[in-house]
Amino acid sequence: MSTHFDAASAAPGLADGPSSRRAFLQTAALTVAGLLAARPLRAAAQPSVPSVLTMTVYKDPNCGCCAEWVTHVKQAGFAVTVRDIADMASVKASFGVPDALGSCHTAKVGPYVVEGHVPADLIKRLLREQPAGRGLAVPGMPMGSPGMEQGGRKDAYDVLLFDKAGKTKVYASR
Repeated sequence: MSTHFDAASAAPGLADGPSSRRAFLQTAALTVAGLLAARPLRAAAQPSVPSVLTMTVYKDPNCGCCAEWVTHVKQAGFAVTVRDIADMASVKASFGVPDALGSCHTAKVGPYVVEGHVPADLIKRLLREQPAGRGLAVPGMPMGSPGMEQGGRKDAYDVLLFDKAGKTKVYASR
């Protein structure tokens, strides 16, 4: 039994000299490049934000800044259902929003709660990153936050990620 490798029979043209080898390698490289280009590209392992972002906002029927915040999230691409509720304290309690984090409106988006004037880009980041936690909150009603724009005044504020126990950490500062 012979163990001799015959390059000419394995890849015609390889034994015919350097120019034939070069042509073979160029053809092989183009074939591999074509196969790689034809494969669908896989996204990074990071979850993506759904193309239609749905949100339910619970707010007092007489609150103007809540309506402005709803306009803000709609402009950012969220499909919003508004529920006018007179007893917001019961809504916040049912979603596990600690009293210290309270604001004027509460929203539910995906598995998360959004309390107060949280910027829409941070809600999208929350949905994309999916950190462990109950949701995001902007306690109080800081001037310059979405829905609280008053001329050029803009107070610095933190957006807090909170968990089921009510513990918080700063998710972003604005």
